[in-house]
Amino acid sequence: MRPDLRTSRHLCGCSAAADLSITALAVRHAPKTPRHPRGTVASGAARSTAGSGEIAQAPAARGYSPPPPPVSPIRGLIDFHTHAAPDVFGRAVDDDELASLAAARQMEAVVFKNHVALTADRAWLVRKHVPGIKVFGGIVLNGAVGGINPQAVEWMWRMQGGYGRVVWFSTFDADHHVKQRGTGEAGIPVVDDRGAVVPAAREVLKICARQRLVVHTGHMSAEQALALIAAAREEGCDRIVVTHAQFEVVGMTEPQMKRAAAMGAKMEVCALGMLVGPEAPLEWMRHSIRVPLADTAARIRNVGAQHFVLGTDLGQTGNPTPADGLQMFVQGLMAEGVTREDIETMGREVPGALLLG
Repeated sequence: MRPDLRTSRHLCGCSAAADLSITALAVRHAPKTPRHPRGTVASGAARSTAGSGEIAQAPAARGYSPPPPPVSPIRGLIDFHTHAAPDVFGRAVDDDELASLAAARQMEAVVFKNHVALTADRAWLVRKHVPGIKVFGGIVLNGAVGGINPQAVEWMWRMQGGYGRVVWFSTFDADHHVKQRGTGEAGIPVVDDRGAVVPAAREVLKICARQRLVVHTGHMSAEQALALIAAAREEGCDRIVVTHAQFEVVGMTEPQMKRAAAMGAKMEVCALGMLVGPEAPLEWMRHSIRVPLADTAARIRNVGAQHFVLGTDLGQTGNPTPADGLQMFVQGLMAEGVTREDIETMGREVPGALLLG
């Protein structure tokens, strides 16, 4: 499933000058290298590659970003949760730019999400513009599309290309979200007062089962998500994801994650969680509770990597791009002890099976 990518580098005089100045700094600050017995300077790396046809990677200059790695740390991975312009909210990149950045990092695929508009059509269009990357979309069942609207789901999956693969239940219009955030008296319910999944939601689940669409739980509570997972399994769905399960709006505990996993659902973990909280660069994200990387790594170890998918939930103006955010997230998790094999499981195998299987 690896894309065939061709990228080029465009240099101008200023960037060339910057390269030269950084190289000079690297030489000036580099530790002295012992001289070769014959009087020539040869490092171990240079000796090992001499005559082999391989190019030794340039050393990093102290205080500067290191050179690009020989292989992208996120090569072959899938970002299951991205946001781009055009949108009603500020976005750092548009659809084509987001996909191009992912392709440049040799990612396998991205999933476009928009809280108020269809993205299945946008996925088709971006695939025409940006080679080397798979793009998928779907629909979020907020008020803009009529709420829990089976007809909206029917028309979404029929969109040309067949790239509309994901159905998110309500996000900021969800009854739980509205009440938790205090944005209104009530929102769109997925379960009734007795905890039973409402009939319209079951109709949506039946469509998802027939078309093998991915069911995303949206911004409902952890207990409501568990009820929806149970109903989804009863209706024949086998592709279910708990949307950013650790974020406070959902707040799944580890035991609840294990219950969800036992029913066949996957938990989405997102890079955005490490960028919110009181010290967030963006003021409007400081009211949210930060999700430490150590906590995410512990959940992955204790529940099992095969029950998770990686996403970023990035694209906001002022935050890292999804591609940068995914790389930060992956490297941060590995620093907390998550293995590369587990990263491949969560970032490639599990989401690949959900979208392409």
